Amino acid sequence: MARYFDVHPQNPQPRALSQVVDLIRGGGLVAYPTDSGYALGCQLGNREGLERIRSLRGLDDRHHFTLVCSEFAQLGQYVQMDNDVFRAVKAATPGRYTFILKATREAPKVMLHPKKKTVGVRIPVHTTALSLLEALGEPLMSSTLILPGQDDPMTDGWQVNDELGAMLDAVLDSGDCGLEPTTIVDLSGDESEIVRYGAGDPAPFEA
Repeated sequence: MARYFDVHPQNPQPRALSQVVDLIRGGGLVAYPTDSGYALGCQLGNREGLERIRSLRGLDDRHHFTLVCSEFAQLGQYVQMDNDVFRAVKAATPGRYTFILKATREAPKVMLHPKKKTVGVRIPVHTTALSLLEALGEPLMSSTLILPGQDDPMTDGWQVNDELGAMLDAVLDSGDCGLEPTTIVDLSGDESEIVRYGAGDPAPFEA
């Protein structure tokens, strides 16, 4: 059963964040708020955690999982970016986008697309999400919390806890959350491709 942490939206309590970090490092699966709805997250390389996300969301092995990072400087370790892509991604982050890019050898193999060897990356604009990432000291392997048959992410921590608490290790609730999922932009090929239209303005990436 999930532990429920209700934290302040502008100043999340460090003790609560530390307890969530301990659960993540212990192999746990957590639900946390972002600027684009709730997300599910687990520690880098946690294969069991990813399988739990797949089961909960009804995903196949072609789903692009996302490395949610606290700052732009972290991205270069995990994804390949030429100069044009570097400038485009930097201009749009932090923001309500997920970018699909070719992975480097540092990216956890368990989360790569099996054929394309790509991975999603994003930097949210959300105090609680960023505070959690900073306390953890590394990105989270994540996926937006959209349940099977739904188009929109879950947005209320209490509802996440009520409906999914038995399948999670922690729910982090700060009372504020974005309502739309991210705009997903595939920058792994020769031309950008909008995979999903969402909260981020797609105009800079449309041909």
